Amino acid sequence: HNSNAKRLAASLNQKLNMIKFVLMVNKQGQTRLASYFEWYPIQERVALEAEIIRRCLSRTEFQCSFIEYRGFKVIYRRYASLFFVVAVDGDDENELSILEFIHSLVETMDKYFESVCELDIMFHIDKAHYIVDEMVANGCIVENNKANILKPLMLMDKSASSEESIFSRR
Repeated sequence: HNSNAKRLAASLNQKLNMIKFVLMVNKQGQTRLASYFEWYPIQERVALEAEIIRRCLSRTEFQCSFIEYRGFKVIYRRYASLFFVVAVDGDDENELSILEFIHSLVETMDKYFESVCELDIMFHIDKAHYIVDEMVANGCIVENNKANILKPLMLMDKSASSEESIFSRR
């Protein structure tokens, strides 16, 4: 009985865990942010990222933004100098909904960073990860509303700036 419940829970988790990883990559192919929602050894991550990035960068803007690689469906979109890459399970996911998720992620980062660029990601990697983590939990998209995503981040910024002013008065 207990093993059946564990198998069912594992099966449900497998079905629900749609996003495997999110990457933000520059035009030179350097990963600026990698957020994984399933465990992979470091060597496998490096090889996976290198091959997926190489494939995405080699495609023209006239080619479709979806590729299949090692059982993943990879959906990517270029915004200015950054590529936003999302890998999902190969079978069940709607590519257009993932493109919409990427667009929402970019819009949210644009709102927070006031026109996001590669340097924002590099110098504020913690905040970029926080935004991704607010939108995706355990591989599932859980929030899409910019205000809801950014509210806790704005409160943390406000708290940090008031703490700085308290310490600077002494």
